[in-house]
Amino acid sequence: MDIVHDAGAHRFSVEVEGHRGVVDYRLRDGVMTITHTGVPPAIGGRGVAAELTRIALETARREGWKVVPACSYAAAYLRTHPEFDDLVA
Repeated sequence: MDIVHDAGAHRFSVEVEGHRGVVDYRLRDGVMTITHTGVPPAIGGRGVAAELTRIALETARREGWKVVPACSYAAAYLRTHPEFDDLVA
C-alpha cells in the first residue's frame, strides 16, 4: 500500500481500487490525537485501516510524539499491538 502522509492536512491516506481510506489526527504540543479512521466498505476487511494506523504510529515514534487514540479503531489497535505502548499519552 502506498500510504501518503499529508502533514498540513493532518491526514494519512491510501487509495485502493478507487476508494480512499484515511486516518485523521490533531497535533498539539508533541501529542498526536488520532480522531478518525475511515475505510469504505468496498475495501474493508483487507487490513487497510490497520496499515494506516501502523504507519501513523510509526510516524509518531519517529517524530517523538505521544499518541492519544480518540477514535475507537485506533484505541482497539493499540490494545492489540503492545509494541506501541510506549507512545500512549
